[in-house]
Amino acid sequence: MAEVKLVAELGRTTGSSASRRLRGGGRVPAVVYGHGMKPLSISVGARDIRTALTAHGLNQVLTLDVDGSTHLVLARQLQRHPVRHTLSHVDFQVVRRDEIVSAEVPVVIVGTATQVERERGLLEHTLTSLSIRSTPEQIPQEITVDVSGLEIGTALRVRDLVLPGGVTTDVDPDEPVVIAAASTVAAEVAADEAAEEAAERVAEAAGTAGAAVPGAAPAAESSTSSAGTPAAEEG
Repeated sequence: MAEVKLVAELGRTTGSSASRRLRGGGRVPAVVYGHGMKPLSISVGARDIRTALTAHGLNQVLTLDVDGSTHLVLARQLQRHPVRHTLSHVDFQVVRRDEIVSAEVPVVIVGTATQVERERGLLEHTLTSLSIRSTPEQIPQEITVDVSGLEIGTALRVRDLVLPGGVTTDVDPDEPVVIAAASTVAAEVAADEAAEEAAERVAEAAGTAGAAVPGAAPAAESSTSSAGTPAAEEG
C-alpha cells in the first residue's frame, strides 16, 4: 500500500466554537497520538483528508507532517456531521512499519450467482467487513468473495476467504459471509404454479373420462324368458 503525505497544522485552539471556525475555513480538527507521545491537537485540510481516504480507503497509511516532524499514522476514528456527513473530527494513531496492527477491512462481493438467480433466490451478505491483523503497509483496501459457484442452501464462510500474504484474522472460520437462500416470494409463486398445474391435470383427467363414457351403458339381455312367460317345450 503506497503512502500518502498529509500536512497538518499544529497548535489549534480546542473547543466547539474554535472547531466550528476551523471547519468553516475548510479544515478538520484532529488529534494525533500513540507510541508514548503526548497527544497533539492539530488540523488538516478537509479536501486533502477526504481525497486521501476516498481514493485509497479508510485504512490508508498516511505520512503526517506536523510542523516539520513526520509520523506514520492511520486514521483510526472518523466523526461525521449527522446531516451533511462531512468529516468533523479525525483521530490519527502513530504506528511503526514493522508492528502488527488491527483493522476493519470491507468484504466485497464479486461474480454472479447464476444458479441462485435462475431459481429466484437471494444472496444475504451477512459479514460486510472483516477484522484483520497485519503490518500497516499490508492492510488491504478490501477483501473480495466470489459468489459464482453458490447454490441455494449453500454459503461462503470466513475460511473460504482468500487473504493476502501477511494478513490474518481471528474471526471464527465458520462465520457466514454470504448465504444463498430461497426467496419467500419465489417459494409462494412456485407453490401457486404447482397448484395451478395440479388443477389443470385434474380437469384434463375429468374431461378424458367424460369422453370415454358419453351415456349410460345398455342393459344386458337375459338368457331366460321374461317372468310369467312359459318356456318353450322340447319336442
